[in-house]
Amino acid sequence: MTPDLLEQGARRVEQRMAALVDDKSNTESGGRNASNSRIAMPEGEVDTTHGRILYLEDVSVSFDGFKAINKLSLDIAPGELRCIIGPNGAGKTTMMDIITGKTRPDEGTVFFGSTIDLLRYKEAEIAQLGIGRKFQKPTVFEQLTVFENLELALKTNKGVKASMFFKLDSQQSDRLAEILVTIHLAESVGRLAGNLSHGQKQWLEIGMLLMQDPKLLLLDEPVAGMTDEETARTAELFLTLKGKHSLLVVEHDMSFIRTISDIVTVLCDGSVLAQGTLDQVQADERVIEVYLGR
Repeated sequence: MTPDLLEQGARRVEQRMAALVDDKSNTESGGRNASNSRIAMPEGEVDTTHGRILYLEDVSVSFDGFKAINKLSLDIAPGELRCIIGPNGAGKTTMMDIITGKTRPDEGTVFFGSTIDLLRYKEAEIAQLGIGRKFQKPTVFEQLTVFENLELALKTNKGVKASMFFKLDSQQSDRLAEILVTIHLAESVGRLAGNLSHGQKQWLEIGMLLMQDPKLLLLDEPVAGMTDEETARTAELFLTLKGKHSLLVVEHDMSFIRTISDIVTVLCDGSVLAQGTLDQVQADERVIEVYLGR
């Protein structure tokens, strides 16, 4: 969930309450050689002709002298589902903060597709470009229904008048119905989000991101706190999204990772330590030393 969406949600609730009380009639991109100007791109288009949707090169950032990210280089292919693992303090969350504009690196390159320099954009703008992020703790509007949460997440005019009189068109309704099935909440469409289980709230937030049609999803420990059944259904969900979206998943549950991922990247001390299949990285002596301290 992005800060602007949270603010829009609060605004939508206030507007609906006001309507009940007073019932009256009432993307651009920056090229590598660009200066401060940005080159206009067709809406929703991300140039992946070079076979990469996300590209980080020699990225570093320090906090009070501590190097949280150290010459990190990483790239993700369109439609890929990449899992990121590593010990606490490896730089996993900071990496996501940099990709989404929450943290600015001291040096390095971060590109979305071949032409969009993410370091030129603010956090809310990056979300609009097609990068969705889900934090570990689910962030949904508990006083609204599942349907209303998904409706709110649509890319629509969030002005007061537009929000008061907004009505889904047939295409939007079909999209919402499709996502309800995808996130296993079709039978809970009228339930208040606050009454959902922890796992269902996680799915709802993923659905809210999908309503914005992101090209890239960043998911931080998505199965933390889930039951075994919810974890299995989340794996099914991610495998369904794979290919349609690119997914970057930070997770500690190795059984879950084995189910969903072809390639695993291991971070340590802010840079890539190892990369390969889960079996390959688990057999790497450097990885064993990092995790087991020997």
